[in-house]
Amino acid sequence: MTKPAPLPTRFQSLDLLATLVAVVAGDGSVLFANSALEDALGSSRRTIEGSNFPQCFTEPHILQNALEGASSNEFAALRYDAWLVRQSHAEPVPVHVVVAQTDRPGECIVELLPLEAQARQDREERLIDQAQANKELIRNLAHEIKNPLGGIRGAAQLLEMEIESKDLKEYTRVIIHEADRLQTLVDRLLAPHRRPHVVGDVNIHEVCERVRSLILAEFPRGLKVAREYDTSIPEFRGDREQLIQAVLNIAQNACQALSERISAGDAQLVLRTRIARQVTFGKQRYRLALELHVIDNGPGVPDSIRDRIFFPLVSGREGGSGLGLTLAQTFVQQHHGLIECESAPGRTDFKILIPLP
Repeated sequence: MTKPAPLPTRFQSLDLLATLVAVVAGDGSVLFANSALEDALGSSRRTIEGSNFPQCFTEPHILQNALEGASSNEFAALRYDAWLVRQSHAEPVPVHVVVAQTDRPGECIVELLPLEAQARQDREERLIDQAQANKELIRNLAHEIKNPLGGIRGAAQLLEMEIESKDLKEYTRVIIHEADRLQTLVDRLLAPHRRPHVVGDVNIHEVCERVRSLILAEFPRGLKVAREYDTSIPEFRGDREQLIQAVLNIAQNACQALSERISAGDAQLVLRTRIARQVTFGKQRYRLALELHVIDNGPGVPDSIRDRIFFPLVSGREGGSGLGLTLAQTFVQQHHGLIECESAPGRTDFKILIPLP
């Protein structure tokens, strides 16, 4: 088949996408393949363009029917799941296929999303929506509690002044003490919304070293804190104190989960920094991003709370406030970032993603 002529500039922006994209004619011949598709197929663009794209799938007739349907205006877009065959004879890759018409007759865009990446994107979107809902819930609930709480404490103080019995005064002191405890909780809930976002130049390794020193001061025996830093990571604009608090909350949670291993003397916490390139999270694509991993060798996050660990007041240990990870997620999101968690017995990895300039 004759190779197509040099392509118009309208296709060039497709090379910036992380998803696999091909522009295909109605007969199935490839007019354009972006760089991500080249990498996935293990073939050069010169080889892919002009070839029959349906033959890249285990069931080529499904895509061919979709292309014919789009060309005859039977639909504007079609989605289905398929298996993409790679030239390296490796196992086929499961992908979600989106076939859509372009603004030119007889021409379609075929977008392929690896199902693992699609699941990750869906999970990130749920995390972002969940964090926003948590933020509004916490703020509204804290304000609703704060006002009557002050009235309860004030009334208990006035009552204590009026009564003479020591036994009765003991009851009023209990009321005042519990009101103060609730006030402390409310203050922690409102802390991220009260404190101004102080922006300056942040060196992520200074943040990690501060957290490391605080953790080792709190757990001086039985815990090894390893460092795996990529020193090429540039400084970025952010709130240093918020980031210290976010990483510290995650590290403290990990150390509390490591209590048995700390007693046995073989607990390990790893602080790892890396640069991620051409990544998509939070519904946006970034050329560069910071990856900060906090990894422990503890028992893992319990299955019962794994999907809810960033919810407020959800804790995996008795007596925990359940606010540490919620506040950490809030602080990181104020830097347009995201926290993800992968956990299994023996290894839990909290990954902080923050865009870099």
